[in-house]
Amino acid sequence: MRAAMPTVSLYIIAYNEAEKIREAIATALWADEIVLVDSHSTDGTAEIARSLGARVVDVEFKGFGDLRNQAISHCTGDWIFSLDSDERCTPEVRDEVRAIMADPNALDVYLVPRRNFFMGRWIRHSGWYPNFRQPQLFRRGAMAYTLEPVHEGYRLLTDKPLGRLKNAIWQFPFRNLHEVIRKFDRYSDLGAAKVAPGRASMPRALASAFWAFVKHWIFKRGVLDGWPGFVIAFAYGEQTFYRYAKRWEQDAGWQVPVQPPVRRAD
Repeated sequence: MRAAMPTVSLYIIAYNEAEKIREAIATALWADEIVLVDSHSTDGTAEIARSLGARVVDVEFKGFGDLRNQAISHCTGDWIFSLDSDERCTPEVRDEVRAIMADPNALDVYLVPRRNFFMGRWIRHSGWYPNFRQPQLFRRGAMAYTLEPVHEGYRLLTDKPLGRLKNAIWQFPFRNLHEVIRKFDRYSDLGAAKVAPGRASMPRALASAFWAFVKHWIFKRGVLDGWPGFVIAFAYGEQTFYRYAKRWEQDAGWQVPVQPPVRRAD
């Protein structure tokens, strides 16, 4: 008797992503199950996802690591594929995933390369291509996320080595420069919690920001991406600066001076 083909659950985490979620789900319709893990969106994200056949689960946001672990717990497939709302699966990746699932000698956990489109062009350098985040394809039970609030890591729960897909998904990280500023501001808020108490100062903030800019502009060859590469490097530098500056502010615990009532002079 022929063994049944393994199933795959594809999950997407989202909060107020009504402008992106339809396109993301449209490239995920090949999966056996689509799970939207929504942190109580107010812009219709969940309703759009349900209309496209996704199962929506509401999860309170307590950091991205926790959110992704919660997402795994709600998936029922033999394999799990992670897709963010600003990512798009390609037919080539779909076919490669299906081939891996059908291979009895396949590894358990795979990184998936991403190809980023920003400011009207495909980014080829700047640390954005090939660009990997945490493993996005894995067997159920083979991986868990660590609990950092942002840029969360992962733990392999298998003895097999980490694999990599050959084909890339697409990512559209920012609709415009306003979103660049808004997202990096949010990430600097979350990143401040990762800076150890007492480790933040304005000199450290400036030095770290400068290094982040140089790393992406020079060493990751962002200069070859033109103005988009400069914006990427500058944004990483700005995010890094505010991560340390916000931690310094938190450690300082500044209080607004109290002004006694000022009354009419006699």
